[in-house]
Amino acid sequence: MTPHSPGRNTSLDQGMTPIPRVSRKQERGTILIIVLWVSLGLVTITLLFGHSMMLNFRSADNHLASLQAEQAVEAGIRYAGYVLANVEVPGEMPEEDTYARQMVPVGDAAFWFLSHSGETGTRRQRVFALNDEAGKLNLNTATTEMLEGLPGMTAELAAAIVDWRDEDDELTEGGAESQYYQFLDPSYACKNAPFESVEELRLVAGMSATLLYGEDANRNGLLDANENDGNTSWPPDDQDGVLDEGIINYLTVYSSEPNTDPDGGTRINVTSGQQELATLLQDTFGDDRAQEIQQSLSGGQTVNSVLEFYSRSGMTAEEFAEIDDYLTASDDNPVEGLINVNTASEAVLACLPGMDEQKAESIVSTRRGTNTQLDSLAWVADLLDTETIRSVGPLLTSHCYQVTADVVAVGRKGRGYQRTIAVLDVSGETPQIIYREDLSGQGWSLGLDTLQQLTDLVATQR
Repeated sequence: MTPHSPGRNTSLDQGMTPIPRVSRKQERGTILIIVLWVSLGLVTITLLFGHSMMLNFRSADNHLASLQAEQAVEAGIRYAGYVLANVEVPGEMPEEDTYARQMVPVGDAAFWFLSHSGETGTRRQRVFALNDEAGKLNLNTATTEMLEGLPGMTAELAAAIVDWRDEDDELTEGGAESQYYQFLDPSYACKNAPFESVEELRLVAGMSATLLYGEDANRNGLLDANENDGNTSWPPDDQDGVLDEGIINYLTVYSSEPNTDPDGGTRINVTSGQQELATLLQDTFGDDRAQEIQQSLSGGQTVNSVLEFYSRSGMTAEEFAEIDDYLTASDDNPVEGLINVNTASEAVLACLPGMDEQKAESIVSTRRGTNTQLDSLAWVADLLDTETIRSVGPLLTSHCYQVTADVVAVGRKGRGYQRTIAVLDVSGETPQIIYREDLSGQGWSLGLDTLQQLTDLVATQR
């Protein structure tokens, strides 16, 4: 037997492959690779976490801007109520230079009052103002002939509108009653009751979104790029460079005038209240002048409107302004659907009996050319002949008691866009909101010039 070294197991050595020894450099390299992978993982997690936090921050920032814009809208509505409650003469529209109308700051937010001109054109710059509902045709009082005068209106649709609002089931020629609506899918009955909103027209036979809203998809009165590109983008348009605003800005259901004088008493009806009228004239102008006015009115037909009363009275405009608010031609209280000649558009005025496009244009151009507040009907008498005054006079007023505030607002950094339409009734002691509608989803309505203005403002604040 061959001797072997002490401590060495020759049987194990002969049956196993020797294990290579790892050098110290190789151990360090492996550790470095592991550290690099761990570092890469940590960096990736950090970047993902940072990106997530950035998204959360932006989301919170946008949410804050949206909340600011919502509060700015509410501030705009309250401010409109304040302006209307403090007009110098109740029932008059506030002069535009007496209140803030655009980019009114509310903390980090701001709001605008969008104007609804009711005039089709090529305007590309936004107009800002409150809007008078009495400058529009009232769906609940306008006759079929008046409705037919609207752009794009048909005789059949005008008849269907009257059938929708009247109380009976008697079919107007060319109109539609429940027999028509019951064959629709889904079917429904003719309302036979007053309209509650202009949008209710969508239920009337023959009405289309194109006729109601025209090419003005966001209802801002501006010819935006997507509204002048044919069928490339919504809405469909004729690409003629002129905005068709539809008929929505010519119509209302809110025009209503209280038939009371500034002292809270009943107005004097010029068509029947002769004794009360004589007393008013004597108290205001004295016996001699009152007698002259009454002599001018004597003979011929009985006057049928306040405008005709003035036209035949021989009074000066200054004299008439002293008693105008005490006169009426109706016993109704309130009087529904009168047209404010101081705010109505050419399209609306041309719809009235005895009027045409030329007369309407003359009224609007004269109104635009004056530098003073028009606070009565007197100025209109000089533009119309006797026959026209008698036809249109019973429908005209110089007052407004329902005003729309179309409030658009943005929050900090021009974000969080919000838009709300609110109709305020000022016939009572304090203005009351009688209708509101959220139009935020209609899209940007302030025009490219305001967008650029906001962009520049944000850039200077960085």
